[in-house]
Amino acid sequence: MPPRIRSSNCPPQQLLLNYLDAPLPSSLLPLHRPAVASSTPSLPSPCRRQQQTSSFSTSQPLEMTKPQREFRLFLKRAGKQFEKHEGNGPMYLSLAKPEGGNNTPFPSNKMFKSEPVLSSRARQMIWEAVMLQGMPLKAVSAQYHVDMRRVAAVVRLMEIEKRMEKENAPMAIPYARAVEKMLPRANLMGEEEPFEPINDVHVHSFTMQQLFVPVSESREFTRKDAAKAFGDHILPPDHKMRIPELVKMERDILSGVPQAQAEKDFLARTRESERLFAESQKYVAAKKEAKKLKVDTERFEFRIEKFNSQAVGKRGRARNAVGWRYGVPFNDRQKGLYKIPTSVG
Repeated sequence: MPPRIRSSNCPPQQLLLNYLDAPLPSSLLPLHRPAVASSTPSLPSPCRRQQQTSSFSTSQPLEMTKPQREFRLFLKRAGKQFEKHEGNGPMYLSLAKPEGGNNTPFPSNKMFKSEPVLSSRARQMIWEAVMLQGMPLKAVSAQYHVDMRRVAAVVRLMEIEKRMEKENAPMAIPYARAVEKMLPRANLMGEEEPFEPINDVHVHSFTMQQLFVPVSESREFTRKDAAKAFGDHILPPDHKMRIPELVKMERDILSGVPQAQAEKDFLARTRESERLFAESQKYVAAKKEAKKLKVDTERFEFRIEKFNSQAVGKRGRARNAVGWRYGVPFNDRQKGLYKIPTSVG
C-alpha cells in the first residue's frame, strides 16, 4: 500500500496536478507524444520536498528499530524456552533471569506475586463435600481454608457444569485443561499452605484513629469494650468474622473439651446458623412477594408493587429510590460544590 501524504502541507488539488505533470518512465512513454504547453503553476517547495521524501521502494526491507532487534535476539537466546509450553506449571518471563522465581510473572515488577487458583480436583472436592456429604459452607471453608464466598461460587459453577454434561452441551474442556496447566494451582491436599485467609475482618475507618480511654486496673477490658469506645455502631471482631464458630471451637479446646467433640459441636453450630440464615432469607423473600399485587392473564403475569416516590432521602439519592442509578446525575462536574470530603464515614 503506498504511503499516505498529509494534506496539511499539500492540498489535494496540488497533488493531483503534480501527479498529472510528472514525467512518465521511459518504458511507458508513448511513441508520438505531442508537445503541449502547460500553464499549470509550479508547486510550492514544501510539496515538492514532501513528494520526494514520501516515495520509497517496497523492494528494500525497512531497518528494524532497537527494541525489535533486542526482541529478535531474545527469542533466539533466552526466549527459546517460551516458544512452546512444557511441563505442568507456569512459565513466566522471570524464569529467563537467574534470580527469577516461579511466582513473579513480570521481571520489571518483582513486588507482584502470582496467586494460585483452585485446580479441577480441588473444585470437585468442594462440590462433593457440600452436595454429596451435606457439609455446611462454613465447615467446608474452615476445612480447606477457602473463603466461604468462593466455596459458594465453586458449588454454583460446578452445578452448571454438571447440568451441561447431562444436557450434552458443548464444553471447552481441552481449552480449560490447557489454561489450567499454565497457571499455579492449589490441590488442597497434603502439606500445602493455606489457600487464602478465611476470617479477614473489615477495618472500619473509625477504628483507624488513636484513642486514650481511661480504664481501671480491676476491670476486664474486652474487644467488645474497645469497639464501643470507637462508636456505638462499631461491632467487635468476633461479630464481624465470617466464621465466628471457629472462635468458639478454639475456646472449647482450650477449656479442656476433646478436639473430636469440639469439631462435632462446630459442625452442629455451623449447620444451625446456616439453617437460620436460610429461613430468614426465605421469610424476607416471602414478605416482599406478599406486597406485590399479581394479575395473571392468559399470556403474562403483571406484578404491581406500591412505591413511595417521595422516599428519595435527604439529597434525593437514596439507594431504594427510582432512578437512583440512571436518572440522577452525579455532582462531579457541577461547579460550586466541595469535592473534598468533610467527614469520615
